[in-house]
Amino acid sequence: MDDHRVFFLCLCLMIAHSDTVEESQEPLSWMKTLEMMSRNRNVTSLRGLIRGLECSLLNTSFGGKNLTLQTHSIQTLAFKLGCDFTGLALSSATLERVPQASVPHAMQFPAELTQNACRTRPRELRLICIYFFTDYFFQSINSSLLNNYVLGAQLSHGHVNNLSEPINISFWHNRSLEGYTATCVFWKEGASKDHWGVWSPEGCRTEQPSPSQVLCRCNHLSYFAVLMQLSPAPIPAELLAPLTYISLVGCSISVVASLLTILLHFQARKQGDCTTHIHMNLHASVLLLNVAFLLSPVLARAGAACTALAAILHFALLSCLTWMAIEGFNLYLLLVRVYNIYIRRYMLKLCAVGWGVPALLVLLLLVDQNSVYGPHTIPLFDSRGNGTGFQNHSICWVRSRWVHNILVMGYGGLTSLFNLVVLAWALWAVRRLRAQEKVPGTRACRDSVTVLGLTMLLGTTWALAFFSFGVFLLPQLFLFTIFNSLYGFFLFLWFCSQRCRSEAEVEAEMEAFSSSQTMP
Repeated sequence: MDDHRVFFLCLCLMIAHSDTVEESQEPLSWMKTLEMMSRNRNVTSLRGLIRGLECSLLNTSFGGKNLTLQTHSIQTLAFKLGCDFTGLALSSATLERVPQASVPHAMQFPAELTQNACRTRPRELRLICIYFFTDYFFQSINSSLLNNYVLGAQLSHGHVNNLSEPINISFWHNRSLEGYTATCVFWKEGASKDHWGVWSPEGCRTEQPSPSQVLCRCNHLSYFAVLMQLSPAPIPAELLAPLTYISLVGCSISVVASLLTILLHFQARKQGDCTTHIHMNLHASVLLLNVAFLLSPVLARAGAACTALAAILHFALLSCLTWMAIEGFNLYLLLVRVYNIYIRRYMLKLCAVGWGVPALLVLLLLVDQNSVYGPHTIPLFDSRGNGTGFQNHSICWVRSRWVHNILVMGYGGLTSLFNLVVLAWALWAVRRLRAQEKVPGTRACRDSVTVLGLTMLLGTTWALAFFSFGVFLLPQLFLFTIFNSLYGFFLFLWFCSQRCRSEAEVEAEMEAFSSSQTMP
């Protein structure tokens, strides 16, 4: 009788084990399907297949506390967690080696991971980790991933985000990162029309504890990777503090100067000519640019607010550059078409160009690709240590390389080139005019001040942006930061000089008129 009981018990255990093995084969079949798709380069329904793999891992039954499955390029892990979870550290050194994985990786989860889920549903939870050792399933425009590794994690019963203690994901590598910017990113679904998601740095901080390791500290669960971008001229990290201080002081002074200029203009209660109105529009664009720039680092981790601010900052820069070009165009008319410069609804047309064209360009970018704007990482190179440490500084700015090249550098380059030509024309005209008469020393000095003022008015110092390479990098950084952060202040000085000159001319005319009236 006892032998029959033992036999029956063994039979039940075998049947239960067989069922468990069959259920664990379901995630493995999903993994094999995904791997077959990557080999055949089939891009049909990647999102649906990955979601199917996640769902099968969350619902499969297995004995013990964890389950590990793997194929040639995919590895999955499932863990049973309780509300007494104290944290979990995973390392490729302690896991079975995957053929496609040649360099190590690790993930560390804090105890806070299960707190929200246990607060609403205090029962057994399941944590799944999916490691892809190929970037085929997460392709994005102009993206290159470190080691082609994508490490993902998900918790059953809800999303995990805004953790106070971050999740640490470590990527080791055996390559040189010199000339590249390493940025920790996560896969943001539905943010692209061409793919089922895009890489985004939101909620992640990038560190490099050693020359061979990139550490990602993220406050949510998702699929993570390290995005590699070409960066031919990383900024030394020790220069961040002085450059930030100069920018903060210079932009603050320019904000006050631009506000004061606009207030003085309205306080004068004069109709003014077109040239004065053009100056005021340029001041308004500079004011918007400086305010948006000052807020940009503050809102770099603010999600949608950062995206909106980046679009405003780009619009302000394009408007500022456009109004600089309008200043050059207006100066050209004054120099060449001295007597025949009347244009019907001149200011209305200029405002349509100065404000309308930049707004149209930014709106088109937002409609076509909403991932163009957002947190932008500035590479910082730590040259004080062992010469291999990288840090990152984020601001709200343009994230697309081609948009930056065309609608920032290209747009600014054309503006600078046009205004430099106009400035050269103005210098030639002044020289030709003064060559025809004997110029007193005071008049020559006044002409020199005028030329200097025109140089600042036309924004020719923005051309310094094209000298950020080689030995020019460090002086260019400081000169560009000083001159262009104080651009609003220089415009204020030009406004004051023009106002004083016009008042002096009025007083001279009044004195001449008074003397003519008193003559017998």
